Amino acid sequence: MKEFREVTGAILPDYSEPLWVQAVNLIHGEIEKGVLKPGARLAPERELCGQLGISRVTLRKALTHLVERGELSASHGRGWYVARTARKKEWPSNLESFSETAARMGLRPHSTVLRARTTPASFDEAERLGVAPGTALFCLERVRLLDDVPIALDLNRIPLALVPEVENADFTTGSFYATLARAGVEPVRADTTIEATKADEHAAEHLGLAPGDPLLVLHQLALGSGQEPLFLSTIRYAGDRYRLRTSFARSFG
Repeated sequence: MKEFREVTGAILPDYSEPLWVQAVNLIHGEIEKGVLKPGARLAPERELCGQLGISRVTLRKALTHLVERGELSASHGRGWYVARTARKKEWPSNLESFSETAARMGLRPHSTVLRARTTPASFDEAERLGVAPGTALFCLERVRLLDDVPIALDLNRIPLALVPEVENADFTTGSFYATLARAGVEPVRADTTIEATKADEHAAEHLGLAPGDPLLVLHQLALGSGQEPLFLSTIRYAGDRYRLRTSFARSFG
């Protein structure tokens, strides 16, 4: 079987996306272009690390992610292989960033920043975040695009004291979750409410819709490992560009 000997593209240490996400995109690109064919074995990890200029820990995170989304398979003691049958691309039901979702789907993420400023917390925001009314919140509103197609309006609100450096971040291509991670803020769960609604003029303008077109809205409260509130998100998806995958279990007794 042909091994994966060369990678088209490069990992950029100073790029806004995490190194493992860049590695996912590069390997996925080789699969999409047919350089890596179904059943092909990748080169040994040491060789891949040298080609990509990343550590083995970073490489394994990327390879494991590709296994989880069905593009690779692992054989103990033999290496990593391109899956013979690709899994259907879907939006996740697990908690992951927009950039991670894009990497999983093999798409290029981009953002248009509409708002990035500090505002005082309203009574409702303060109650949900467990802070005092008037507490400084960093508010970030972006149009989220995949391969230049607008997918969603994303509004995040986080106490500035949690991530003081967030005001200096460039979120045009940068990841909100990666910025939080660098500050040691790691969301592990999001309590989510989902509702269907209609696009107002603001959403219609930025998502390329007509006023009244359907939207799917996710209201989320992200929580840390100690179940402490971290930030609020309101994500409004164009109704014809989003499909949520989830599962339900029936309990007995």
